[in-house]
Amino acid sequence: MNGPLGHTTVLLDEAVEALLGGPLGARGCFIDGTFGRGGHARRVLERLDAQGRLLAFDRDPEAVAEAAAITDARFSIRHEAFSALSGLPAGSASGVLLDLGVSSPQIDAAARGFSFRLDGPLDMRMDPSRGPSASEWLQDAGQAQIAEVIREYGEERFAGPIAKAIVAWRTKHGPITRTGELADIVAGAVKTREPGQNPATRTFQAVRIFINGELQELRQALEASLSVLAPGGRLVVISFHSLEDRIVKQFIAQHARAAYDRRAPFAPPAPTLLRAVARVKPGAAEVAANPRARSAVMRVAERTQEVPAT
Repeated sequence: MNGPLGHTTVLLDEAVEALLGGPLGARGCFIDGTFGRGGHARRVLERLDAQGRLLAFDRDPEAVAEAAAITDARFSIRHEAFSALSGLPAGSASGVLLDLGVSSPQIDAAARGFSFRLDGPLDMRMDPSRGPSASEWLQDAGQAQIAEVIREYGEERFAGPIAKAIVAWRTKHGPITRTGELADIVAGAVKTREPGQNPATRTFQAVRIFINGELQELRQALEASLSVLAPGGRLVVISFHSLEDRIVKQFIAQHARAAYDRRAPFAPPAPTLLRAVARVKPGAAEVAANPRARSAVMRVAERTQEVPAT
């Protein structure tokens, strides 16, 4: 599905089917934690029953403005990060959908500062009205912190040389204010390049994740989903790189296992909170039509009925 600004929603049919395909069906309140340009949201609204509701979250003001075009009375949106799920009533949702990462319109808009291919202001904030920009952080951060961020969030083996080059550049020239400047600095520090990948790919990913606190937001939202989901409700998460997917995979696995209390070995285990349902990758046709889908992984889990130990 092509949305505004040519945005193509990844795993559109698969995600909506997983979200609404649980025991609760299309009844109740569903949560779209990342409205983006509304591809998933619009398809969910097509399938909801008359009494159903869809509550969306997005911290990008442009996404919230796009949501204003939806006049369906069953729909509402909040200008907040999806970690705000924690403020919803317990057991109030029949499903939670999280489509992680940065959207195509954000990448393709040079003014947002996400792209190393398009020169623009080095911003990278999902919500430009909150927090420091990437340029401001890179100006103030120490070399060791920059290297740690690039290594941890970008899994970049040249994190040390890149951080050193960034500090040397800003010492000589002042703040790094353009995406093109940062891309050139990284390219000069990376000695070997992965085939088909721009040398700045991992650094830009790392800085973006750090600036927006993306992994912390994800962990908070996953924990909140345990409370928000009603028994039988579905958790559907689409991730686009290994750091995100590892967090989601481990979270589902952790809560799909019976927990035993080692201090009381003969006591019955605590009930599991989730049941793993599926792991889905885009098919060859979708990847051919939308190359940005190639790294996507969708994981689906279902909130179980809690049974008190006896």
